[in-house]
Amino acid sequence: MRKILIMDDDEQILSMLARSVELAGFAAATAVNGREGQRLLEKQPFDLVITDLIMPEKEGMETISYIKKHFPAMKIIAISGGGRIGPETYLPAALELGADMAFAKPFSVDDLLIAVRKLLAAAA
Repeated sequence: MRKILIMDDDEQILSMLARSVELAGFAAATAVNGREGQRLLEKQPFDLVITDLIMPEKEGMETISYIKKHFPAMKIIAISGGGRIGPETYLPAALELGADMAFAKPFSVDDLLIAVRKLLAAAA
């Protein structure tokens, strides 16, 4: 079973995304920030990461850089509501750092799951 790590400081979004990927047939692990996510990445393998960009302790941009350095083949989907300046600023930067796809909140869970399947198929 393919494993997906989801990082978001919004517990409702985190829970909804975890349930959605599990219902789609994937295993899900969750982290409330990039630091916690990094600890999970160091302990077990994942096939894909979905990360929010604006989080406390360790933001998504730092997390994407870390993943690309230590797990260069890892597929990454960045998500963001954009904080004070809007997602149109953060999401292109996430793609430049190595995220494979990016979604502005709110987004369609169906579209996100299509992206997950596409990225995992490309990695297979």
